[in-house]
Amino acid sequence: MKRRGLGIALRAGALSLALLAPTVVLAQEVTAPALGGADLLSALRSEDCSTQRNLSDRGREHACALGEAIHALGIPIGAVLASPLCRTVETAVLAFGAAQKAPAVREGGPLAPGSPGRFPALRALLSTPVAPGANTVVVGHAYPYYTLVGGKYLSEGEADVVRPRGDDFEVLARVGLKQWRDLAALPAGR
Repeated sequence: MKRRGLGIALRAGALSLALLAPTVVLAQEVTAPALGGADLLSALRSEDCSTQRNLSDRGREHACALGEAIHALGIPIGAVLASPLCRTVETAVLAFGAAQKAPAVREGGPLAPGSPGRFPALRALLSTPVAPGANTVVVGHAYPYYTLVGGKYLSEGEADVVRPRGDDFEVLARVGLKQWRDLAALPAGR
């Protein structure tokens, strides 16, 4: 979709933004204890952010800047759904002021890793029609989304604009912070 049409479509609503949390602290910088197996799964399900990879200061700045650019565009935001992990919730709150924890954003389902049918709950979220006048934001992780879109990773802080179609979704555009800022600089009618 061309830049002009994208701004108009986003202002009209009825779309979803699939967003990957921006820069996180590198694994070697995390002071959490080394965990494995059931202990790791338990830690990742907990509210204890010290056991997880978290946003860096740069990631926080990026999330804020992303929210400011989207706000400057006058894009109406409805539900903001985030994986329950700390970095995705923090990204959503910094960018959009709120986050509803949605385990469906990262649940793999019963199929083996690499199976095309994995992440059915995320597929359902992105396929669910959104009422005109608002856009749904889904803040998640690289691998689940990569699995759904056939091997196209989002870079940290990038968003795909998707059109939900009931039983699936269509990717309309991939937009990074620079592109959001460029869109915000266009006259409102574009």
